[in-house]
Amino acid sequence: MRKVFTVIALLSFFNAQAQENRISQDHVYSPTIKTVKLNPTGEPLALPIVTLNSGEKLELNFDDMQYEVRNYFYTIQLCNADWTPVMINTIQYLRGYSENQIRDYRFSAVALQKYVHYHLDFPNQNCTPTLPGNYVLKVYLDGDTSQLAFTRRFMVIQQKASLGGYISQPTNPKLFRNSQKINLSVDTKGLNIQNPFDQVKIVIMQNSRWDNAITGIKPRFIKGDVLEYNAEQDCIFPGMKEWRWLDLRSLRLQTERVERSEYGRTTTDVYVLPDFPRDNTVYQYIKDINGRFIPSTLDDYDPNFEGDYARVHFVFPAKEPYAGYDLYIFGELTSYECNTSNKLTYNGPRQAYEGTLFLKQGFYNYIYALIDRTNDQFSTEYTEGNSWETENDYTVLVYYKALGGRHDELIGRMQLNSLTSRR
Repeated sequence: MRKVFTVIALLSFFNAQAQENRISQDHVYSPTIKTVKLNPTGEPLALPIVTLNSGEKLELNFDDMQYEVRNYFYTIQLCNADWTPVMINTIQYLRGYSENQIRDYRFSAVALQKYVHYHLDFPNQNCTPTLPGNYVLKVYLDGDTSQLAFTRRFMVIQQKASLGGYISQPTNPKLFRNSQKINLSVDTKGLNIQNPFDQVKIVIMQNSRWDNAITGIKPRFIKGDVLEYNAEQDCIFPGMKEWRWLDLRSLRLQTERVERSEYGRTTTDVYVLPDFPRDNTVYQYIKDINGRFIPSTLDDYDPNFEGDYARVHFVFPAKEPYAGYDLYIFGELTSYECNTSNKLTYNGPRQAYEGTLFLKQGFYNYIYALIDRTNDQFSTEYTEGNSWETENDYTVLVYYKALGGRHDELIGRMQLNSLTSRR
């Protein structure tokens, strides 16, 4: 029988903050909304962040399965480093109108699945953030904010701090072969920092994920204007394995990971080859996109309004169910959330978990995650495993709150990679 496992104290940080049915700031409320992407223009794999007053743009794309034009509006909310709303008037952080309509849309063509595709470029003349920090984009129907369709996070940065850092193996022998440690320093020269323990906040993200971001760390050393974060047990992430992948850029050509496809008059069903547990397998490098997805096609069609949809069926073999745990498909394709839509069901006669997602043509990364029913802890240790060698991207964000200030300003950003930034 598959053993019931507990996460030992030294691995407690492996459990992400994601919980079953928790609504994050990247949540889709409407069942008709699919394939939401918010990213810098032309960079579908990049974190949605722009520099203050730089002219840089973000692009929003999403589909509505209700095949009629609807009146979608949007607004933005300034937030603190922990994503709690900042209680100041909109005019203090927004130039333009507090509410705007999304007017760029197009009906689907070629695709069997009918939908309306919507597009928005911003900041724009009607909506421009004027303060650095975290923001939530809210999209809703008919000018009524209670009819939320979805929300997405984005950030505006005003670089004031200099960052340095590298990635190493933890010194703890129990974590040495399965984890990655981020070491960093922040130069705050020019800022009026009287209490760096309260005025400066650090957020470290692995592969652009907020669900398992490390927060709340304090500097170990302060050398003049330089804050050093390198305590032995701080800033450690599980190495994971490379993300699983699925190529759905063509629904007619069966790619390597597809077992078979079935074609109906108005629908397509794609059956993915079984995904076996990898916790006891040797690490193998596979080039991935670190949990993201890219809507795309192989047929010279525009994926925005000509890409088709399919019901995609996943199978995760297991001789017995994980007692006391629920299994989920996880990644950007599920908005990094765990809920009923991406929860798998155990099929006893088949000895496997099964689940179905409704996905647009494109290239997808994903993993399988377990959630403990007793404490909502999230873990991939027994479905995917962890390795120090795994390629991961890390984003370090630095927030600063001025004396008497009313919100956390985003003043620094650094990108690290576990292959190119390791020591």
